[in-house]
Amino acid sequence: MRYLGLDFGEKTIGMSISDKTGTIASSYNTLNYNEDYISLFEEIKKIIEDKNIGKIVLGLPKNMDNSLGKRAILTLEFKEKLEEYLNCGILLEDERLTTKEAHKTLIEADMSRKKRKKIVDKLAATFILQNYLNKKNNKGD
Repeated sequence: MRYLGLDFGEKTIGMSISDKTGTIASSYNTLNYNEDYISLFEEIKKIIEDKNIGKIVLGLPKNMDNSLGKRAILTLEFKEKLEEYLNCGILLEDERLTTKEAHKTLIEADMSRKKRKKIVDKLAATFILQNYLNKKNNKGD
């Protein structure tokens, strides 16, 4: 089964997709939106159908003390609306520090700030999905 990883940001949604075995996550795409992310739901649905996605994993940006801040609450609202639109459940994965980790990886690769900006969200989505897959596969689910 293939998984879709999502990193819901203020202006973008980073996306990653797993291989068919649900073992390895790869960066896929970044969708841009203004204030109306609901306009992207049809595009997300099309990707799910085209790539034969079985489950969706959404990053939940918790605070370092494990509390939920404004961004996490907006993410939960996004999750609820997307679940309703797609008529399916969405799994949550703690995404603390994934964007920071993505930036660090790209800086270490000596990538320019301009290029990093274009791919950091889908790389963060890849880290989110890979973290989920690692936990799932280690549990034997």
